[in-house]
Amino acid sequence: MVVKLYVGNLSYETTEEALRTLFAQAGTVVSVAVIKDRDTGSSKGFGFVEMSSQQEAQAAITKFNNFQMGQRALTVNIAKPREDRAGGGGGGGGFSRSKRY
Repeated sequence: MVVKLYVGNLSYETTEEALRTLFAQAGTVVSVAVIKDRDTGSSKGFGFVEMSSQQEAQAAITKFNNFQMGQRALTVNIAKPREDRAGGGGGGGGFSRSKRY
């Protein structure tokens, strides 16, 4: 069973490959995603790593929670399920024309 881990407090320069290499020390890494801002493409400072089993995920948490990577102490724990977000909000227009009479 694949287990998804949240990895927080990443340096903004951390790459997916660096994260994969690090977590491979704890077991089989299924996938890695460093979350990026959709407008700028720069890292948001957190990501997700999927490990191939509960045992490997627990080993990764034990080994890498508070681990110093790039002068930052990582936060590693089981990822919480994503909550459904309410609709897009918005509306409002943002642009209005004033009428001249």
